[in-house]
Amino acid sequence: MMELTEHTFMKDNLKVHFMPTTTYKTNTFILQAKAPLNRSTASKRAVLTETLQGGTVTYPNRMSFRGALESLYGTVIGTDVYKKGEHHIMSFRLDVPNGKFLKGSPPLTEQAVAMFSEMIFAPARNEDDQLNPEVIQEEKRALKQKITSISDDKMRYANKRLIDTMCENEAFSTHVYGTLQDVEDITPADLTEYYESFLETDQLDLYVSGDLTLQDVEAWIELFFGGVRTNHPDKTFIKEEKKSAVHAKEVTEVQDVQQGKLHIGYRTGVVYGDQDYFALLLMNGLFGGFSHSKLFVNVREKESLAYYAASRLETLKGLMIVMAGIQSDQMVKTKKIIFEQLEAMRAGDFSDNDLDQTRAVLKNQWLETLDSQRGRIELAYNNEFTINPVPVDQWFDELEKVTREDLQRVAQGVMLDTVFFLKGKVDEA
Repeated sequence: MMELTEHTFMKDNLKVHFMPTTTYKTNTFILQAKAPLNRSTASKRAVLTETLQGGTVTYPNRMSFRGALESLYGTVIGTDVYKKGEHHIMSFRLDVPNGKFLKGSPPLTEQAVAMFSEMIFAPARNEDDQLNPEVIQEEKRALKQKITSISDDKMRYANKRLIDTMCENEAFSTHVYGTLQDVEDITPADLTEYYESFLETDQLDLYVSGDLTLQDVEAWIELFFGGVRTNHPDKTFIKEEKKSAVHAKEVTEVQDVQQGKLHIGYRTGVVYGDQDYFALLLMNGLFGGFSHSKLFVNVREKESLAYYAASRLETLKGLMIVMAGIQSDQMVKTKKIIFEQLEAMRAGDFSDNDLDQTRAVLKNQWLETLDSQRGRIELAYNNEFTINPVPVDQWFDELEKVTREDLQRVAQGVMLDTVFFLKGKVDEA
């Protein structure tokens, strides 16, 4: 088994996860900032993550900050925002070459960590003590373009419309970027105020992976992250409320598109940390997750009804989403066959070889993810969203324990919630 050791310790209400490894020639630091997903803050968080790359106290503008990074032998800093269940995550990443492999190099990791910390905790401000208005305006413009582009990608658009309908009045319906109006309404004063709030209220987890010692990591955390927080945020888990749709919803929207998009949403009643989680992973893989799955084989290959047909899980929300690109006049037939594949799963209509193949493919998928530092951190971070954590090195054993009866039981608990169909104005020839 590969190196999956994880040491954790607290420093000023910052949880540090050290994952030592000698496999890579880079050291990776990822700070994950978690808060409840909320319409009123999503756009601010999306703009903020990018704004913080616009300069620091030491490097007051984007050009000087990027120039300093380039002098550190290809060191890279990046940011992202995403959803995990009903949580909104701001992610800050640092990849720095390990100085052990560069003759005569300066203390690269220490210098890079200093810049990384300053970007997050000591950003550049103007004479009014506000975050840079010009950078904020640039990032607002860029974010609005991202939001607008969703409607151009019809698969993304159909998925968004499905979630809007399915999770109406639930936090999960909030898009990770918020809305165009929310972005437009952001002012430098608003964003600065929110920045100062996030520092004290977000749950912060810092992951460190590389050929380092625990003593090195503890020293850098003390030097560059000590005293950055005074508040102690409550550690909360937004547990998915078990929901079942009494009456499934069906929505059809017509646009001038060449390919119809059929997206179907189910409630699984299972989230990461639940006893049936690994059975759900296998069930989804065999149902629609992989190229040997029932959806791929029966909907796409045998019946030639779909350009693509697959399913995926929202593992912290308890949803399963089916997606198919089809000719608009084949919607009824396609939906019927999709429903039949789930009934087959419930009835145990699959072979032991199908189950073993799905288990093997899922393990290989994990191993590929674990082959990168970022992937290891991504998988380990799941354990910060449950009161029943499962160390990643135990996932493989848990998968082996799953039986066909477990798959059937989980499939029987999957309930249809919403069907969304994006239909073309004219049927394809």
